[in-house]
Amino acid sequence: MFTGIVEGVGKVESLVEEKESWCLTLSLPFEESNGLEAGASLAVNGCCLTFREQGDKFGEFDLLDETLSRTNLGKLKPGDLVNLERSVPANGRMGGHFVTGHIDGVGEVKIFEERGKNLYFRVSLPSAYSRYLVDKGCVAVDGCSLTVCEVEEDSFAIWLIPHTLGKTNLKQRGEGDLINLEFDILAKYVEKFSAPVLEDLGS
Repeated sequence: MFTGIVEGVGKVESLVEEKESWCLTLSLPFEESNGLEAGASLAVNGCCLTFREQGDKFGEFDLLDETLSRTNLGKLKPGDLVNLERSVPANGRMGGHFVTGHIDGVGEVKIFEERGKNLYFRVSLPSAYSRYLVDKGCVAVDGCSLTVCEVEEDSFAIWLIPHTLGKTNLKQRGEGDLINLEFDILAKYVEKFSAPVLEDLGS
C-alpha cells in the first residue's frame, strides 16, 4: 500500500528483454536502504514493482507483459526520470490517499500550460473510469496523489503546485505524453458493494 506522496525521483539505467520478463534497472535517490531489500515493493510511476535485486544506489525489477500493456513503463528509455515511493508502514502517515500501485490504465496529456501563476494539467481517460472521479476528489497520476478540479466524460484536470513540480517528474511532462492512472480504490469497493442493493431496489 502507498499514499501517493512521492519520496524521490529515480533514473532509468536500462530496460532489457530477458527470457521470462523484462528487467528494469533504476538508479535510486534514497540515502537509507530501509524498505529497499529484495522482495520489497516500490511504486515506480505509481506501479507497484518488486525488487529483484538491490545494490548500492540501484534496483532491478521484473516487468511482465501485463505491466507493459497497462502502464507507461514499457516506453521508458535510459535517462528517463520516474517517481518513486516505498510502501507505507502500518504506523506511517497517510499524507495522500490509499494507493494500491495497481494501474488502471494510461491517460494522454491534453493540456499542460501555465495559466497566470499556476500550471493547468488536463488528462484524457477512458469514459468507463470517469465515474470514479469527483470534483476535489483524489487520483493517482504517475504515482502522485493529486486533487481533481474538473471532471468531464473523457478527461479530467488538476492544478499542479510548485512543490509537486519540484519533487516529481511531472515537470517534464508535455502534451501527448502517456501517464499512469489509478482511480480511488474506495470508490470501486463502494460501487461493487452497493450494486446488488441498487439492483434489488430497482426490481
